[in-house]
Amino acid sequence: MKKSISLVGMAGAGKSSIGKQLADYLGFGFIDSDFLIETEHQESLQQVLDKFGKENFLKIEEKALMSIKFNNTVLATGGSAIFSELAMDYLRSRSSIIFIKVPYDKIVERVSNFSERGFLKTSDQTIQEAFVERQSLYENFADYEVANDASQEKCLKKILDLIDQK
Repeated sequence: MKKSISLVGMAGAGKSSIGKQLADYLGFGFIDSDFLIETEHQESLQQVLDKFGKENFLKIEEKALMSIKFNNTVLATGGSAIFSELAMDYLRSRSSIIFIKVPYDKIVERVSNFSERGFLKTSDQTIQEAFVERQSLYENFADYEVANDASQEKCLKKILDLIDQK
């Protein structure tokens, strides 16, 4: 396990909530890449996506991810981070990547409105199709997978157990 950790997964997986708790527990810094984008543009992710379009949004997200200086850091990535191989290679070289895996039915329970989340998908793609497409990408880039299908506390404990084993 590297000195820093990047969390990947779908919107609603719990990356930010668990990431904050994990950073606090480990005494690490916490960064949310979606928050970096919102801060830089002074708009919500959805507004940035609407204004710049999907391809430019992906470039903005890639730039934000590549700007992160890891030093005992927990990073919560945006759900679409996995669409940039360059950014994911950068994260992998500087952090251990943990895929927070959540079943589809739990994701749709947790996220009431994807159209306000800055959620990237093609116009003809359903949320479920986007979910299926992303699962293999998350798995491909992840060093570890941790299920978050119960409580955040249980997920955090699984991550801490994983860290203790490495």
